Amino acid sequence: MHAVPGLACPGCRGDLRADGETTLTCDGCATVYPILDGIPSFVPAAAGGRPSRYGLTVLIPAVNQGDLDDLLPALHRELRSLEISYEILQPSGPGYGTALRTGFDQALGEYILTLDADGSHDPSVLRAIWAARQGVAVVIASRYVPGGRVEMPRARTALSRTLSFILRRGLSLPYSDLSSGYRLYRREALEAVALHATGFDILQEVLIRMVAAGYEIREVPLQYRARGTSRAWLARFAVSHLQTFLTMWKLRNSIASSDYDARAYVSVVPLQRYWQRRRYQVITTMAAGAHRVLDVGCGSSRIVGSTRMVGLDIVLAKLRYARRYGNPLVHGSIFELPFKDCAFDCVICSEVIEHVPADERVFSELERVLEPGGRLILGTPDYDRWRWRALEWLYGRLAPGGYADEHITHYSRANLAAYLKARGFTIDRVDYVGGSEMIFGVRKSTGVPAARPLPVAAGLRSR
Repeated sequence: MHAVPGLACPGCRGDLRADGETTLTCDGCATVYPILDGIPSFVPAAAGGRPSRYGLTVLIPAVNQGDLDDLLPALHRELRSLEISYEILQPSGPGYGTALRTGFDQALGEYILTLDADGSHDPSVLRAIWAARQGVAVVIASRYVPGGRVEMPRARTALSRTLSFILRRGLSLPYSDLSSGYRLYRREALEAVALHATGFDILQEVLIRMVAAGYEIREVPLQYRARGTSRAWLARFAVSHLQTFLTMWKLRNSIASSDYDARAYVSVVPLQRYWQRRRYQVITTMAAGAHRVLDVGCGSSRIVGSTRMVGLDIVLAKLRYARRYGNPLVHGSIFELPFKDCAFDCVICSEVIEHVPADERVFSELERVLEPGGRLILGTPDYDRWRWRALEWLYGRLAPGGYADEHITHYSRANLAAYLKARGFTIDRVDYVGGSEMIFGVRKSTGVPAARPLPVAAGLRSR
């Protein structure tokens, strides 16, 4: 976990001390806050999963005893060499996905290994898989990364490679082997995603849902030797994956996917690509020269990686993805920012205030953590502009998984400017993205706070 400048208890503003790598404790009120995936969290969490009794659970679904008799001796040798406690389960069900999900529900290991009993999965690869587990939620034993190899008839190899290529390109995933069943999962991460597939498409679904939740995935090479795989079986395997492709494509390209904002920067859709890059240019230009920057509602946008800053978001999945930018991150709410007063000389809040109810606490918190004379960069659609209203209508129909339906509070330039001035801010500039998204650059007063005769509703678009 990176040290987070200015971090404080959101309840009493007291100092926080780290108790190992899993919790923070407030020196003032003694409240304990968890650290989730290396990110301090100040958002109430759901109930935890089952406690682990073993280091590893091995799932071998849909086996026949003869195959298992050949596999188990070598598997036990490799497991003992890891010097961990383990259990082996043989879940069953009417389909491969159902059997795996049954095994996931029964497993009591901190990690879960899945493999088949037909001898195609070499147990000796287990050591490489286990060594690669740190910092990721899934390790895939991959046939198609450098060092991997496939031994099976040419026609079947071509079908397998084609399927992986279609899935990889169609779902915009940077992984080579999406249909390998030889994998290691961190059980805590599995419990954070909902799985529904009943067939072989679970192999695709679990990866997409892991990526959507912001988890990282790693591949290690596998020497794969097919054993008795018929052409009909391969056909069923491929059809199962393709049947769920549309559902996974919709998830992959919706705001529910952790990297939605980051991918929009390089989108194949010209308007979406322009919008992200123009917003990035305006905001980073306004923030230039600041030394202590906070991005409230940072999501997975590249803005949080543009310079040294602290990122805060209420969606943990997006923060998991944003870890790759290397900046300190905080899981928290805009209504109760977990930072000391005047901790930053620049606060960015881009495309957030339209997603939350009009509430004085939003602007009071942004102002509180900003030092006198500091810059607030505030971006939101200008609902007085017909161009924005037309774009939002069109966007809601062409991209139903996007943000359009989440805009519940509508501001206008004139009204929001008047409200900000009433709070004592000085407006330095207002820039636009696409002539419809307004980005205010304002400064906090250095004097006595102004009387505030205007309620926050004064900033909203007049109906």
